[in-house]
Amino acid sequence: MSDVARTTEVAAADSKASVKPQTKARRGLWSASRPMIDRYSLLEVIGLYAGIALFLFFVLAPFIEGFLVSLKPLAQLFSTPYSFIPENGSFTAYFTMWQSVPALGMHIFNSFFISTVVTLIVVAIVVPAAYAFARFNFTGAGLLLAGFLAVNMFSGAVLLIPLFRLMRTLGLLNSYWAMIVPGAAFLIPSSVWLLRTYMMRIPRELDEAAWVDGASRLYTLRRVILPLAMPGIVVVAIMTFIGAYAQQFIFALTFNSKTEFMPLPVGLFAFFGKQEVIWNELMAASFVGILPVMIVIVFLQRYLVAGLTAGAVKQ
Repeated sequence: MSDVARTTEVAAADSKASVKPQTKARRGLWSASRPMIDRYSLLEVIGLYAGIALFLFFVLAPFIEGFLVSLKPLAQLFSTPYSFIPENGSFTAYFTMWQSVPALGMHIFNSFFISTVVTLIVVAIVVPAAYAFARFNFTGAGLLLAGFLAVNMFSGAVLLIPLFRLMRTLGLLNSYWAMIVPGAAFLIPSSVWLLRTYMMRIPRELDEAAWVDGASRLYTLRRVILPLAMPGIVVVAIMTFIGAYAQQFIFALTFNSKTEFMPLPVGLFAFFGKQEVIWNELMAASFVGILPVMIVIVFLQRYLVAGLTAGAVKQ
């Protein structure tokens, strides 16, 4: 065999040997880049989706049933056997509820106004407080944080009598402030913990760089920390708004006796009559009442997700 033929055979063998590792490497890279869901077996995928469907059922079932109740005539709600799907369903309750409780619109506005003011107060107090707890090592910091947790362990009903005496001394009874002040007081501790944890993830080197340039603490907080902590602040604001919207009933009944200051939960209580409960109108009013909260969440959803997942992946 000539030298040219031998050289050709050796080159062909080398090319075949080099193709196999590359093919294996490409296959390994392809398997590594496959979506995580494709790495499960068929039974595992079925179990995963079945668990998600079961979870969504328990979360969404009360809302779906409440909406279906709002579409049913009142007499059909007590029929036997009970039917989940409304027969001759309509949106009549969404129109008649305004006649049953004429001040319902005012109650919705009061709840939205009280929640908005509470949110602004909480954010204004929590931002500097969380920054202080995240950056300063002062005496009693751990004790104060533990005290914040202890406050959340007490129900609002336990402190109603002391709070009533305090509101009466301050002259805040029968006003919006009778619900704004205790509402903010109960929501500040948990908000401080949440935002402090977020601010602790912001590198301290940014503060030190600002100090080297001659920036004050307040300037550093306003121009350096706040832009980076904005997703966490948005999360705190949303959680505070929802919490303030939900906790107004007991404060309103205790500290208020004027209809013009009553929030939505008290307005919903008006559908409970002496002889019967107007369930379809009650459900309709509930869905209309939570509409402002849903609008706020929809518009701020991307900030909420960004704030909740911030720091989950190490950069």
